[in-house]
Amino acid sequence: MGALALATGGTLAFVWFTVRGDDAQGSQTDGLPPETTTVRKQTLRDTRTEDGELGYGPSTAVTGRLAGTFTALPAEGKRISRGGMLYELDNRPVVLMYGAKPAFRDLAAGVVGPDVRQLEAGLAALGYTGFTVDEEYSDLTAKAVEDWQEDQGLSETGRVELGRVVFAPGKIRVESRQAAEGQQSGPGGEVLTYTGTAKAVTVELDSADRQLAEKGTKVTVRLPDDSSAAGTVTDVSTEVQPATDKQEAETKVNLVVGLEGKNAQKSAAFYEQAAVQVDFTTGTRRDVLTVPVAALLVLPQGGFGVEVVDETKSTTRYVSVTTGLFADGKVEISGDGITEGITVGMPT
Repeated sequence: MGALALATGGTLAFVWFTVRGDDAQGSQTDGLPPETTTVRKQTLRDTRTEDGELGYGPSTAVTGRLAGTFTALPAEGKRISRGGMLYELDNRPVVLMYGAKPAFRDLAAGVVGPDVRQLEAGLAALGYTGFTVDEEYSDLTAKAVEDWQEDQGLSETGRVELGRVVFAPGKIRVESRQAAEGQQSGPGGEVLTYTGTAKAVTVELDSADRQLAEKGTKVTVRLPDDSSAAGTVTDVSTEVQPATDKQEAETKVNLVVGLEGKNAQKSAAFYEQAAVQVDFTTGTRRDVLTVPVAALLVLPQGGFGVEVVDETKSTTRYVSVTTGLFADGKVEISGDGITEGITVGMPT
């Protein structure tokens, strides 16, 4: 009798074997294995687990562009939608609009570009009409802006000065406030930070593990209540952590994992922040023949085998096999006479 230690997904599985030299070929009739299992065809997936943090994903800072005094600021945790006030300067609002491109200039008649389209799309969504949503800031756009400015209590200039509108990809959640009411605002000063409103998981990897996940990679997130949720890597970024007195500079890969489906978001909503585990698939073998790792034997002539029980369950024989992927306590096997549904012994 002996034992074999097999690496399976970062752990060791000890396989006991009882093959004698005279039994290594052919059949034996002096006893059947105490337990058996069936060769199954299935898909094996080898996974690697990394720690993650459940929250709302990375935060973005809003910096001031206009001079004035802060007269109102949102509470932390507040949700703000398109057309909503982010904060007030001198009792006049700075307004949220949706768009991927940040505001970078004044917008007025004659200006052309994707930031114009973002503004016009926002105005149209808020019910302002009379213009075409395109990349040209026309006189008709200026008229709609005047109507919007009137409703906001702003001077009706038809021109949107830089800093009056902040573009974000969608509805936001205020994460923190860096400014205070009564404080003076100046160009470049940080006002607040925000995140998205959907729950997301952030994962930090060493640079050597960069191959684990690309944008669009499917993963499984295990929540604190032991439930699982499907997730997709939505963003990948690299961060260089500077050297300190105690350690050298390091490069880290930061992933954002979005949770898929209403049920996943509902389950995650119970936790404002929480430690979670994220399972990445590192290897996949589809429709292969498998047995539990514990069914493997070490043959006297070398290599691995299994003890095949004949159909009458009266004799057994040892069959040499080639192993493939080890995953989740199973192993892929192939060899002469190894087919789906045959019975093999489980050594004790």
